[in-house]
Amino acid sequence: MISHIAAISENNCIGKDGDLPWHIPKDLKHFKEKTQGKTVLMGRKTWESIPKKYRPLPNRKNIVLTTQQDYEAPQEVEVYDNIGDAIEAHRDGEIMVIGGESVYKDTMELAERLYITHVDQKVEGCDAYYPKIRGDQWQEIKREDHDDFSFVTYKRL
Repeated sequence: MISHIAAISENNCIGKDGDLPWHIPKDLKHFKEKTQGKTVLMGRKTWESIPKKYRPLPNRKNIVLTTQQDYEAPQEVEVYDNIGDAIEAHRDGEIMVIGGESVYKDTMELAERLYITHVDQKVEGCDAYYPKIRGDQWQEIKREDHDDFSFVTYKRL
């Protein structure tokens, strides 16, 4: 099963200047809980945006997508240049897509679950966006509201 996990603003922003446009400790904890023990699939820029001391993400199988030939990553990280090959090689469990924009876009039609943190703000100067969550394709099945954000789980209709 393919799932997405992302934190998005009111204007669907997921990144600004190569980083998250906010710091929400509860969201980071939520991300860790949801991805622990699973395969995480990310693009090269997302991989490189993770501070070196936290990568590879522990207790998860880390997969990086890149078109750069001979891209060097730690031995325990799998590198693919084709998203289809990466998904096919890890069909045995839940694959958590963790970014960035192009990887979310390329896997949106394949995803069965979305774990979205809706952040209650609009971000100016955003340079990475999450695809539109269409109401005719997704149903909200769980919601946990907080002061400035909400954890929402969607399932594909």
